[in-house]
Amino acid sequence: MNAPTEAELSTRRSELLAVLHHQREAFRGDMSPSRPIRADRLNRLDRLLETHADRFADLIQKDFGVRSRTETVIAEVMLSRAAIRHAGKRLRAWMKPRRAPTSLAFWPGRSLVLRQPLGVIGIISPWNYTLQLAVGPLTDALAAGNRVMIKPSELTPLFSEAFRAAVAEFFAPEEVAVVTGDAGTGKEFSALPFDHLVFTGSTAVGRIVAEAAAKNLTPVTLELGGKSPAIIDASCDLSSVCDRLAWGKLINAGQTCIAPDYALVPRTQVEAFAQALQSSIRKLFPSFQGNPDYTSIISERHLERLRDLVTEAKTLGARVIEPEPPQDLPAGARQMAPILLIGVNDQMRVMREEIFGPILPIVPYDALDDAIDYVNRRDRPLALYWFGADRANRDAVLAKTISGGVSINDTLAHFAQHDLPFGGVGASGQGHYHGEYGFLRFSKEKPVFVQSRFSGASLIYPPYKPSLGALLRVLARFT
Repeated sequence: MNAPTEAELSTRRSELLAVLHHQREAFRGDMSPSRPIRADRLNRLDRLLETHADRFADLIQKDFGVRSRTETVIAEVMLSRAAIRHAGKRLRAWMKPRRAPTSLAFWPGRSLVLRQPLGVIGIISPWNYTLQLAVGPLTDALAAGNRVMIKPSELTPLFSEAFRAAVAEFFAPEEVAVVTGDAGTGKEFSALPFDHLVFTGSTAVGRIVAEAAAKNLTPVTLELGGKSPAIIDASCDLSSVCDRLAWGKLINAGQTCIAPDYALVPRTQVEAFAQALQSSIRKLFPSFQGNPDYTSIISERHLERLRDLVTEAKTLGARVIEPEPPQDLPAGARQMAPILLIGVNDQMRVMREEIFGPILPIVPYDALDDAIDYVNRRDRPLALYWFGADRANRDAVLAKTISGGVSINDTLAHFAQHDLPFGGVGASGQGHYHGEYGFLRFSKEKPVFVQSRFSGASLIYPPYKPSLGALLRVLARFT
């Protein structure tokens, strides 16, 4: 495909700016939407999902090649609708002005914090959970009273076009607008002067998006992923651990930003762990090729990258374990069977890049502090998982590591808690949303001081009297 000409880019830019201008003008007409208006927008979003859920699931499956309808319903539709209902029930409390303490010297004045919508929010959503990662931040932005523009991924074109049409069916363009297009459109989208921009995707692209947004001083929320570790403690029960770990790793065939990227395992348990994990994988997925429950890799390019990671690791000395013997896939099939890697090192790309697929390196450690140090010498991950029964070890991991979020004795579960913030730290992202944290992320908490009719402020107005020094010494004791 030929690169767009400058004239085409200019036209594309003008069209995007026109949508943004339309939404901004509408926001100026109602800068503090009432609770009924916000609730109505959330209700319409819920009805949109109820109406189009089946069609969305079909189109997402076609975009991937193979993806379980059940998986889409659980991970995308149900989770999104639960978040919408959660926000709707709590709107009144979230919108209420907060009283804040007032310094004694300013009594009887009072202090307030008002939660005010920012304006127009831009959302760039990824292909891996193309519905949920568009609707999640959209829910929080609408609850906070904003207008929203969304750019879904070009790698899921069938869903993206259907989502655009569905949004246009339920929302006026000045409320929510979806713009589709290639990566060039995404680049122009990220350069728009939004009041806030949300991007979910790779760290490399996140840096480009942040740089584009910085030119407009647009604040950003970046959800970037990275290498999320699963620490297997010596105290854990491998049989129960491996079922949960296998599920978290292989849902969506590992194409999940918070999927366990590698496992840190006590050196004496590596072989037993590998055997137990293979058993769990076979239990969840008796086969891979042709299995309607097992998701395809999104594209041939992504599949080739994953194969290259395995080939390089094997060349550099890693031992490759395949729960299912390798098969020649028919043309167009992209269901990659899981692979475990033992004997990996930091020179391998599989240990330097986010994997984003069904490959799990197993890294041995001798003492818990070694595992903690291994995590801390790398970029801070979006998620961290710990499995075990030893509370002291659990607390040590929580206290001595920094990550976007943590699930203990499970995987992915922290993401589904609507009262917990979700977001990365450092290379895995910045900013949090979900529930009230998302409401606050897309709001301006405006500080307000209300002076009383009976104010003593005039006592410190000029011309300054000699007695003011004594008064200031008294006030200093209470400020």
